[in-house]
Amino acid sequence: MFATAIIGGAAYLQYQAVQAGTYAIDIFGKVKDGATSTASGLWEGANDVFAQMGRGWDKTKEDAGNVEMPQWMRDIYEGRGSSKEGGSGGGGPEPKESNIGAAGAGAATAAAFAMDSEGEDDTRSEDVAARDDQMMMLTRKMIEIRSLLQTVEQADSLTLPSIVVVGSQSSGKSSVLEAIVGHEFLPKGSNMVTRRPIELTLVNTPKAHAEYGEFPALGLGKITDFTQIQKTLTDLNLAVPEKDCVSDDPIQLRIHSPNVPDLSLIDLPGYIQVEAFDQPTELKTKIQALCDKYIQAPNVILAISAADVDLANSTALRASRRADPRGERTIGVVTKMDLVDPVRGAQILKDRNYPLRLGYVGVVCKIPQESRSLFSRGSANILNAITRNESAYFNAHPESFGESSQVLTGTPNLRKKLMHVLESTMSSSLATTSEAIHHELAEATYEFKVQYNERSLSAESYLAESLDAFKHSFKGFSDQFGRKEVREIVKHELDQQVLNLLAQRYWNRPVETLQPLDKLSESVQDPLESLPKADPENPLWHLKLDASTSTLTKLGIGRLATTITAQSLQSSIQSLIHNSTFSNHPFAIEAITQASENILRDLSFDTSDELEICVKPYKYRIELDDNEWKRGRENITTVLKGELHDCEAATKVVEEQIGGRRKMKDVVSFIDRVRKGDVVLEGDGIGGAGGFSAALLEKGKEALFLRDRSDIIRMRLAAVKSRQCSDKKNKYYCPEIFLDAVADKLTSTADLFLDAELLSKFYYQFPRVLEQHFRQLDDSTIERFAREDPKIKRHLDVVKRKELLEHVLKEMDSLRQLEAREKRNSSRGTQTEDDGRRRRKGWGLF
Repeated sequence: MFATAIIGGAAYLQYQAVQAGTYAIDIFGKVKDGATSTASGLWEGANDVFAQMGRGWDKTKEDAGNVEMPQWMRDIYEGRGSSKEGGSGGGGPEPKESNIGAAGAGAATAAAFAMDSEGEDDTRSEDVAARDDQMMMLTRKMIEIRSLLQTVEQADSLTLPSIVVVGSQSSGKSSVLEAIVGHEFLPKGSNMVTRRPIELTLVNTPKAHAEYGEFPALGLGKITDFTQIQKTLTDLNLAVPEKDCVSDDPIQLRIHSPNVPDLSLIDLPGYIQVEAFDQPTELKTKIQALCDKYIQAPNVILAISAADVDLANSTALRASRRADPRGERTIGVVTKMDLVDPVRGAQILKDRNYPLRLGYVGVVCKIPQESRSLFSRGSANILNAITRNESAYFNAHPESFGESSQVLTGTPNLRKKLMHVLESTMSSSLATTSEAIHHELAEATYEFKVQYNERSLSAESYLAESLDAFKHSFKGFSDQFGRKEVREIVKHELDQQVLNLLAQRYWNRPVETLQPLDKLSESVQDPLESLPKADPENPLWHLKLDASTSTLTKLGIGRLATTITAQSLQSSIQSLIHNSTFSNHPFAIEAITQASENILRDLSFDTSDELEICVKPYKYRIELDDNEWKRGRENITTVLKGELHDCEAATKVVEEQIGGRRKMKDVVSFIDRVRKGDVVLEGDGIGGAGGFSAALLEKGKEALFLRDRSDIIRMRLAAVKSRQCSDKKNKYYCPEIFLDAVADKLTSTADLFLDAELLSKFYYQFPRVLEQHFRQLDDSTIERFAREDPKIKRHLDVVKRKELLEHVLKEMDSLRQLEAREKRNSSRGTQTEDDGRRRRKGWGLF
């Protein structure tokens, strides 16, 4: 396509003027070189050829007069630079860096005001261009201050004005904003898509070679694809439920480009006249309330109206009249100027029925159809195409829109007007805002001094202090929790296992039936009272003790001891967290708990297996010395006394549930008589018997079981203290002592191994894992962590507020320096008296 277009264009130029012959030969040479070069160099070659064609065309016009170029050729020629990096959207040089204060300093504002495009010539003088650059720097500084003040989140007195864009849904509001930005980026849709305010900040970046947008609140980074920006805005708006109509939660969007001026704009949902059948009935009212909130002073109102609609019916102008009755801070923008007669369009811009001190600007803001036909624009800049289209229309009617008409037209003029108005409005608000900032700073400084004793705090320092304090408390815990504590935990658990074995094989069992004892099997009857006088060779007692010992040693001591020790450590960690500053931070609680659980889980697997190997010899043969038997005798006495106390306490609970000691005695006595056969029951007594209900009989069975259990324990306590149980040779007569001694040997092995393998490794790994975990947190997570504590959040807010206000004051000092430098430059300059008055009028900020 390019080769064909170039050859055809060159042939046409030769046909029109012989003087261009030399240039045509050069063009053919370029085409040949471009066709044989690599793909990577093709685009550069094409651009170079286009430049040659441009020079050839200029040469032809100079030598042979005006030569008419066909539309298809003009389209290609005018669009020769539309795909350059940076999205400038048309021909012209790369955006130049701003050189404020120097001669020719207007390059930055020329690009920002779209005055270096083909549709608009930069006719400004050198002094005016320098002044515009100074104004752009000033506005950028004030927008930076405004962004800083937004983070303070305080009174409206700390807010610098913005330009609020209002208009009906069909007025062309989105087209105006996209023309100012130079990209199609706003949500589009058949239904109401804009449901949230969009706080749009345009940042002029003269040195940048690419345009990009960013959403500060979302952290998506730099987005160079404006279709992606459009999709993100659509998703954020559609996230508002249709039942809520609109939301006043703004979307913050910043667009950086060398082709935009520094502006602060707020796009609002468009006014509607009548709700659609699928829209809530209160939609119109809610949109109006939202717009009324934003168009209050000191914001500048950009009222968008369509030229084909009478201004008397303009919803935007009616809304601005309510908030700005005198029209002192409203700019009228009349769109679709090409849809009305030029004379009528000029009359609209000169309207006296709805006068505005800031006046009206007429725009077309329509992308020519021919620019859509051949190639898709994608994210290319559309500003030059719009500007050329506007210039073609307005220049075609000089009697209505020429310089003598005293009307303002075109997007470049709108951009410049917005810059000047915003700079002037911000300047007028800056002195009042400065006083408010000093007042707020004094309050923040006083609170910082009195309430926090001037103690500086940051999220990072708070996390570090909290982590150090927790590690210190953990060190104290590790010094106190050692082998002795592990032994107590493991031994207590094994004592319970010994009691369970005694209850299963030696003691009485729960009363489950009211049948007489002589009908029960022998296995249910309890012969324990005959043990002290039993035959030493009786296999019954040998079998019971050997089976109990085997069950105890093969219980899985490794897993049991490791598990209960790990659980105890985990409970201690939770206690440490509860008593630390981390107790107010769910995120930290979860992180510390997870870290300890992971370490203990990993250690427990290996430790339990290795411990099981260590206790393996006890599974087959156990040898006890006299001291071990003596310790077992002393310990089991204490354990049995504790069990007896628990039985007596449980008996009192049952007694209260039955209704007193007398009633419990009657119920238990009745059950005793039934079991002895003195009372014969018809049936099994499920429905009650002897005048007692079934529930009462159940409680009686429980009381009978506890009474018998207490009697057995008292009997065994007496046996353990007897002379017979003082010798380890009589272990079958004293199974309680032998099982306790076995449990003690198992405990001695377990606590030694757990102290060496579980505790020491956990104490080493845990603080280091915590340190590594918290050091890897990003800034946002650390900030969120610190703000989980309301007291710390307040402290951080005060510190941040104080620092931000101090920073804003420094920025204002830089504005004062700019003002002072401007006055010095003005005094040394050679401006006319009128220019001097205009210059001084724009400054005097403080």
